[in-house]
Amino acid sequence: MTSALPLRVGQVVRWLLMIGFAVLFLYPFAWLIAASLKPRGEVFDNRLIPKTWRFDNFVEVWHQLPLLSWIGNSMMIAVLAASLVTLSSALVAFGFAYFRFPGRRLLFGLVVASMMLPGAVTLIPNYLIWKTTGWLGTTVPLWGANLFGSAFYIFLMRQFYMSLPRDLFEAARVDGCSFFGLFARIAFPLAIPSTIIVWIFEFQASWSNFVGPLIYLNLGDPKQFTVPLGINYAMTMYSPTAGGHGDYQYVMVASLVVTVPMMIIFAFGQRYFIEGAASVGLKG
Repeated sequence: MTSALPLRVGQVVRWLLMIGFAVLFLYPFAWLIAASLKPRGEVFDNRLIPKTWRFDNFVEVWHQLPLLSWIGNSMMIAVLAASLVTLSSALVAFGFAYFRFPGRRLLFGLVVASMMLPGAVTLIPNYLIWKTTGWLGTTVPLWGANLFGSAFYIFLMRQFYMSLPRDLFEAARVDGCSFFGLFARIAFPLAIPSTIIVWIFEFQASWSNFVGPLIYLNLGDPKQFTVPLGINYAMTMYSPTAGGHGDYQYVMVASLVVTVPMMIIFAFGQRYFIEGAASVGLKG
Protein backbone atom coordinates (compact mmCIF):
# COMPACT_ATOMS: atom_id res chain seq x y z
CA MET A 1 0.00 0.00 0.00
CA THR A 2 2.80 2.38 0.91
CA SER A 3 4.72 1.57 -2.30
CA ALA A 4 1.68 2.48 -4.41
CA LEU A 5 1.33 5.90 -2.78
CA PRO A 6 4.39 7.53 -4.45
CA LEU A 7 3.21 6.13 -7.80
CA ARG A 8 -0.21 7.74 -7.40
CA VAL A 9 1.34 11.01 -6.27
CA GLY A 10 3.56 10.98 -9.37
CA GLN A 11 0.57 10.37 -11.62
CA VAL A 12 -1.35 13.23 -9.99
CA VAL A 13 1.63 15.56 -10.45
CA ARG A 14 1.96 14.58 -14.12
CA TRP A 15 -1.74 15.15 -14.72
CA LEU A 16 -1.62 18.53 -13.01
CA LEU A 17 1.39 19.56 -15.11
CA MET A 18 -0.28 18.43 -18.35
CA ILE A 19 -3.50 20.23 -17.46
CA GLY A 20 -1.55 23.36 -16.54
CA PHE A 21 0.37 23.39 -19.83
CA ALA A 22 -2.85 22.64 -21.76
CA VAL A 23 -4.55 25.64 -20.15
CA LEU A 24 -1.47 27.77 -20.84
CA PHE A 25 -1.46 26.91 -24.55
CA LEU A 26 -5.24 27.01 -25.01
CA TYR A 27 -5.77 30.36 -23.27
CA PRO A 28 -4.75 32.51 -26.30
CA PHE A 29 -7.12 30.51 -28.52
CA ALA A 30 -9.96 30.86 -25.99
CA TRP A 31 -9.24 34.60 -25.76
CA LEU A 32 -9.39 34.87 -29.56
CA ILE A 33 -12.75 33.10 -29.69
CA ALA A 34 -14.13 35.39 -26.97
CA ALA A 35 -12.77 38.55 -28.66
CA SER A 36 -14.34 37.55 -31.99
CA LEU A 37 -17.77 37.47 -30.35
CA LYS A 38 -17.58 40.94 -28.78
CA PRO A 39 -18.60 44.40 -30.02
CA ARG A 40 -15.97 46.97 -30.90
CA GLY A 41 -15.66 48.56 -27.45
CA GLU A 42 -15.17 45.29 -25.56
CA VAL A 43 -12.61 43.45 -27.70
CA PHE A 44 -9.69 44.07 -25.36
CA ASP A 45 -11.46 43.77 -21.98
CA ASN A 46 -9.82 40.32 -21.41
CA ARG A 47 -13.12 38.63 -20.55
CA LEU A 48 -13.28 34.99 -21.64
CA ILE A 49 -17.07 35.19 -21.48
CA PRO A 50 -18.28 38.21 -23.49
CA LYS A 51 -20.47 40.69 -21.73
CA THR A 52 -22.27 41.38 -25.03
CA TRP A 53 -22.50 38.63 -27.61
CA ARG A 54 -22.16 39.60 -31.29
CA PHE A 55 -22.51 36.51 -33.47
CA ASP A 56 -23.13 38.74 -36.49
CA ASN A 57 -19.38 39.53 -36.51
CA PHE A 58 -18.93 36.22 -38.35
CA VAL A 59 -21.31 37.41 -41.06
CA GLU A 60 -20.18 41.01 -41.31
CA VAL A 61 -16.47 40.15 -41.64
CA TRP A 62 -17.05 38.77 -45.16
CA HIS A 63 -18.42 42.18 -46.20
CA GLN A 64 -15.73 44.16 -44.41
CA LEU A 65 -12.68 42.26 -45.67
CA PRO A 66 -11.82 40.22 -48.80
CA LEU A 67 -11.21 37.27 -46.50
CA LEU A 68 -12.25 34.63 -49.03
CA SER A 69 -9.68 35.94 -51.53
CA TRP A 70 -6.96 35.91 -48.87
CA ILE A 71 -7.75 32.33 -47.90
CA GLY A 72 -7.85 31.25 -51.55
CA ASN A 73 -4.50 32.89 -52.30
CA SER A 74 -2.84 31.37 -49.23
CA MET A 75 -4.33 27.94 -49.96
CA MET A 76 -3.06 27.95 -53.55
CA ILE A 77 0.43 29.10 -52.54
CA ALA A 78 0.67 26.70 -49.59
CA VAL A 79 -0.47 23.66 -51.61
CA LEU A 80 1.94 24.45 -54.47
CA ALA A 81 4.84 25.18 -52.13
CA ALA A 82 4.28 22.07 -50.00
CA SER A 83 3.75 19.72 -52.96
CA LEU A 84 6.73 20.99 -54.97
CA VAL A 85 9.21 21.00 -52.09
CA THR A 86 8.06 17.54 -50.96
CA LEU A 87 8.53 15.99 -54.40
CA SER A 88 11.82 17.72 -55.21
CA SER A 89 13.32 17.05 -51.77
CA ALA A 90 12.25 13.40 -51.97
CA LEU A 91 14.01 12.97 -55.31
CA VAL A 92 17.26 14.50 -54.05
CA ALA A 93 17.07 12.58 -50.77
CA PHE A 94 16.65 9.28 -52.60
CA GLY A 95 19.64 10.10 -54.77
CA PHE A 96 21.83 10.68 -51.74
CA ALA A 97 20.51 7.56 -49.99
CA TYR A 98 20.72 5.04 -52.84
CA PHE A 99 23.45 6.04 -55.27
CA ARG A 100 27.15 5.63 -54.53
CA PHE A 101 29.36 8.11 -56.39
CA PRO A 102 32.55 10.08 -55.71
CA GLY A 103 31.97 13.26 -53.71
CA ARG A 104 28.60 12.10 -52.38
CA ARG A 105 29.49 12.88 -48.77
CA LEU A 106 30.94 16.25 -49.74
CA LEU A 107 27.83 17.25 -51.71
CA PHE A 108 25.53 16.13 -48.92
CA GLY A 109 27.67 18.03 -46.43
CA LEU A 110 27.29 21.18 -48.52
CA VAL A 111 23.52 20.70 -48.63
CA VAL A 112 23.35 20.32 -44.86
CA ALA A 113 25.72 23.26 -44.36
CA SER A 114 23.35 25.49 -46.33
CA MET A 115 20.95 25.20 -43.40
CA MET A 116 23.39 27.31 -41.40
CA LEU A 117 22.76 30.34 -43.62
CA PRO A 118 20.30 32.78 -42.02
CA GLY A 119 17.33 33.71 -44.16
CA ALA A 120 18.35 37.37 -44.05
CA VAL A 121 21.56 36.52 -45.94
CA THR A 122 19.69 35.25 -49.01
CA LEU A 123 16.82 37.74 -48.84
CA ILE A 124 18.32 40.40 -51.12
CA PRO A 125 19.85 37.97 -53.67
CA ASN A 126 16.50 36.17 -53.96
CA TYR A 127 14.70 39.47 -54.45
CA LEU A 128 17.11 40.51 -57.21
CA ILE A 129 16.68 37.16 -58.95
CA TRP A 130 12.89 37.44 -58.98
CA LYS A 131 13.12 41.08 -60.04
CA THR A 132 15.25 40.05 -63.03
CA THR A 133 12.70 37.41 -64.04
CA GLY A 134 9.92 40.02 -63.89
CA TRP A 135 7.77 38.08 -61.43
CA LEU A 136 7.57 40.68 -58.69
CA GLY A 137 3.97 41.28 -57.69
CA THR A 138 3.01 37.67 -58.48
CA THR A 139 2.78 34.55 -56.32
CA VAL A 140 5.58 32.74 -58.20
CA PRO A 141 8.41 33.82 -55.82
CA LEU A 142 6.45 32.33 -52.92
CA TRP A 143 6.51 28.80 -54.32
CA GLY A 144 8.87 28.79 -57.32
CA ALA A 145 12.06 28.28 -55.27
CA ASN A 146 10.56 25.11 -53.78
CA LEU A 147 11.21 23.37 -57.09
CA PHE A 148 14.82 23.06 -55.90
CA GLY A 149 14.06 21.36 -52.60
CA SER A 150 14.93 22.21 -49.01
CA ALA A 151 18.10 21.19 -47.19
CA PHE A 152 16.25 20.28 -44.00
CA TYR A 153 13.66 18.17 -45.80
CA ILE A 154 16.35 16.46 -47.89
CA PHE A 155 18.18 15.52 -44.69
CA LEU A 156 14.97 14.33 -43.03
CA MET A 157 13.83 12.14 -45.92
CA ARG A 158 17.31 10.78 -46.63
CA GLN A 159 17.38 9.37 -43.10
CA PHE A 160 14.17 7.48 -43.82
CA TYR A 161 15.30 6.20 -47.22
CA MET A 162 18.55 4.90 -45.74
CA SER A 163 16.54 2.71 -43.36
CA LEU A 164 14.97 0.81 -46.28
CA PRO A 165 16.67 -2.54 -47.17
CA ARG A 166 19.02 -2.09 -50.09
CA ASP A 167 18.33 -5.68 -51.22
CA LEU A 168 14.79 -4.58 -52.05
CA PHE A 169 16.10 -2.14 -54.64
CA GLU A 170 18.70 -4.54 -56.00
CA ALA A 171 16.02 -7.19 -56.56
CA ALA A 172 13.93 -4.65 -58.44
CA ARG A 173 16.92 -3.73 -60.59
CA VAL A 174 17.41 -7.40 -61.48
CA ASP A 175 13.78 -7.47 -62.60
CA GLY A 176 14.46 -4.55 -64.94
CA CYS A 177 13.13 -1.66 -62.88
CA SER A 178 14.59 1.72 -63.83
CA PHE A 179 16.23 4.06 -61.33
CA PHE A 180 13.22 6.35 -61.43
CA GLY A 181 11.02 3.28 -60.97
CA LEU A 182 12.93 2.45 -57.77
CA PHE A 183 11.94 5.83 -56.43
CA ALA A 184 8.37 5.99 -57.75
CA ARG A 185 7.33 2.38 -57.14
CA ILE A 186 9.28 1.40 -54.02
CA ALA A 187 10.95 4.20 -52.06
CA PHE A 188 8.30 6.91 -52.29
CA PRO A 189 5.30 4.68 -51.37
CA LEU A 190 7.21 3.23 -48.40
CA ALA A 191 8.10 6.73 -47.23
CA ILE A 192 4.54 8.05 -47.04
CA PRO A 193 4.75 8.89 -43.29
CA SER A 194 7.89 11.01 -43.73
CA THR A 195 6.43 12.50 -46.93
CA ILE A 196 3.30 13.63 -45.10
CA ILE A 197 5.26 15.14 -42.22
CA VAL A 198 7.33 17.17 -44.71
CA TRP A 199 4.17 18.28 -46.53
CA ILE A 200 2.51 19.41 -43.31
CA PHE A 201 5.63 21.25 -42.15
CA GLU A 202 5.91 23.17 -45.41
CA PHE A 203 2.20 23.87 -45.68
CA GLN A 204 2.21 25.39 -42.19
CA ALA A 205 5.35 27.41 -42.96
CA SER A 206 3.88 28.76 -46.20
CA TRP A 207 0.43 29.39 -44.68
CA SER A 208 1.91 31.55 -41.89
CA ASN A 209 4.62 33.20 -44.02
CA PHE A 210 4.46 36.96 -43.62
CA VAL A 211 7.82 38.27 -44.84
CA GLY A 212 7.61 36.70 -48.31
CA PRO A 213 4.20 38.15 -49.25
CA LEU A 214 5.20 41.46 -47.66
CA ILE A 215 8.13 41.69 -50.07
CA TYR A 216 6.63 40.26 -53.25
CA LEU A 217 2.88 40.99 -53.03
CA ASN A 218 2.68 44.28 -51.14
CA LEU A 219 2.44 46.23 -54.38
CA GLY A 220 -1.10 45.94 -55.74
CA ASP A 221 -4.70 45.13 -54.95
CA PRO A 222 -5.33 43.97 -51.33
CA LYS A 223 -7.39 41.11 -52.77
CA GLN A 224 -4.11 39.59 -53.94
CA PHE A 225 -2.77 39.41 -50.38
CA THR A 226 -2.27 36.22 -48.42
CA VAL A 227 -3.78 35.61 -44.99
CA PRO A 228 -0.93 36.99 -42.81
CA LEU A 229 -0.46 40.04 -45.04
CA GLY A 230 -4.20 40.60 -45.21
CA ILE A 231 -4.63 40.52 -41.44
CA ASN A 232 -1.79 43.00 -41.07
CA TYR A 233 -3.53 45.19 -43.66
CA ALA A 234 -6.79 44.95 -41.68
CA MET A 235 -5.02 45.90 -38.44
CA THR A 236 -3.66 49.02 -40.14
CA MET A 237 -6.97 49.84 -41.82
CA TYR A 238 -8.94 49.71 -38.56
CA SER A 239 -6.31 51.53 -36.52
CA PRO A 240 -7.55 54.95 -35.25
CA THR A 241 -4.13 56.42 -36.09
CA ALA A 242 -4.76 55.51 -39.77
CA GLY A 243 -8.29 56.91 -39.79
CA GLY A 244 -10.08 53.73 -38.76
CA HIS A 245 -12.69 53.25 -36.07
CA GLY A 246 -11.01 50.47 -34.10
CA ASP A 247 -13.19 47.64 -35.46
CA TYR A 248 -10.71 45.02 -34.33
CA GLN A 249 -13.46 42.45 -33.76
CA TYR A 250 -13.30 41.74 -37.50
CA VAL A 251 -9.57 41.14 -37.25
CA MET A 252 -10.21 38.65 -34.44
CA VAL A 253 -12.86 36.85 -36.51
CA ALA A 254 -10.51 36.71 -39.51
CA SER A 255 -7.68 35.39 -37.32
CA LEU A 256 -9.97 32.69 -35.96
CA VAL A 257 -11.30 31.66 -39.36
CA VAL A 258 -7.84 31.28 -40.92
CA THR A 259 -6.74 28.85 -38.21
CA VAL A 260 -9.40 26.35 -39.32
CA PRO A 261 -7.54 24.99 -42.41
CA MET A 262 -4.44 24.17 -40.35
CA MET A 263 -6.55 22.49 -37.68
CA ILE A 264 -8.32 20.37 -40.30
CA ILE A 265 -5.08 19.37 -42.01
CA PHE A 266 -3.45 18.36 -38.75
CA ALA A 267 -6.59 16.46 -37.66
CA PHE A 268 -6.56 14.38 -40.85
CA GLY A 269 -2.78 13.95 -40.93
CA GLN A 270 -2.16 13.50 -37.21
CA ARG A 271 -1.70 9.73 -37.41
CA TYR A 272 0.80 10.01 -40.27
CA PHE A 273 2.42 13.02 -38.62
CA ILE A 274 3.17 11.15 -35.38
CA GLU A 275 4.11 7.95 -37.22
CA GLY A 276 6.47 9.84 -39.53
CA ALA A 277 8.15 11.72 -36.68
CA ALA A 278 8.62 8.50 -34.72
CA SER A 279 9.90 6.46 -37.67
CA VAL A 280 12.39 9.11 -38.78
CA GLY A 281 13.64 9.52 -35.23
CA LEU A 282 14.00 5.78 -34.58
CA LYS A 283 15.27 4.59 -37.96
CA GLY A 284 17.44 7.60 -38.72
